[in-house]
Amino acid sequence: TAHSGKMAVSAGAGACGRPVLVLMALQLLLWSTTSSRAERSLVKVITDHNWREMLQGEWMVEFYAPWCPACQQLQAEWNEFAEWSDDLGVNVAKVDVTEQPGLSGRFIITALPTIYHCKDGEFRKYQGPRMKNDFIDFIDGKKWETIEPMYSWLQPSSFLMTSMSALFQLSMWIRHCHNYFTEDIGIPVWGSYTIFALMTLFSGLVLGLILVFVADYVLPSRRYKHQPHCSERKTPGSKLLQSKDGHLQDEANEDGQCSYERKSSSKRLEKTLVKDDGDHLQDTVRKRTLEYTSRTDDS
Repeated sequence: TAHSGKMAVSAGAGACGRPVLVLMALQLLLWSTTSSRAERSLVKVITDHNWREMLQGEWMVEFYAPWCPACQQLQAEWNEFAEWSDDLGVNVAKVDVTEQPGLSGRFIITALPTIYHCKDGEFRKYQGPRMKNDFIDFIDGKKWETIEPMYSWLQPSSFLMTSMSALFQLSMWIRHCHNYFTEDIGIPVWGSYTIFALMTLFSGLVLGLILVFVADYVLPSRRYKHQPHCSERKTPGSKLLQSKDGHLQDEANEDGQCSYERKSSSKRLEKTLVKDDGDHLQDTVRKRTLEYTSRTDDS
């Protein structure tokens, strides 16, 4: 009886302890989930839509790719550094270059991971060690002041970098189209390449025609340059008079101007004809002299 009583007490204690263990496990799981969410929220995510937020305040931004081993090793240090963001007064962010190819081109990302420091729109590339304490010293000790900022024409907001971003986005769009043609529709690879080749030729033709029209409009050819009528040109010695309706007009009327032009043309034609007649007369005299000389020699 005593033995059975002990077994009942131990069974009751075990039954009472199981809910406590389950409750503790649930509480631990909830705490870890909450802490991980809080940790993830400290690192801001930058995209093509909100990247201009970096132009104000102080930022440390990491460019990474999920498949990069070095980026994976840096994540723990970067998350710990983000916990100090409020104390240091700096925004800690990251950019996934596989999801944001436009930002990859805008910031000229050639290696992963790449870290940039930004202070009021001036970007500097971080080249130091990649540990939490090194990041803290870089911000707290203002070591970024010893680094020259990027040139103005290489700033992410410049026209050149904006064009580079558009080019990277276009390349990604072409890649998506190629995958859609080959995987979803089932077009062969050579067929997809043919489509893009025809599109390139057509766009080049259209762009070339537009440039020709613009050039012809801005710089017209001299061959087709407009020649004003004689009535639109002023003759030498003509004076401008004020008309009744307030417009300026020449003293000589249009008929007089045209008459002047015709007389000048007639005089030039006369000189040309006289010169031609004189040359013809000289040629005739020279020929007759040669004929007379040849006859005299024969005789």
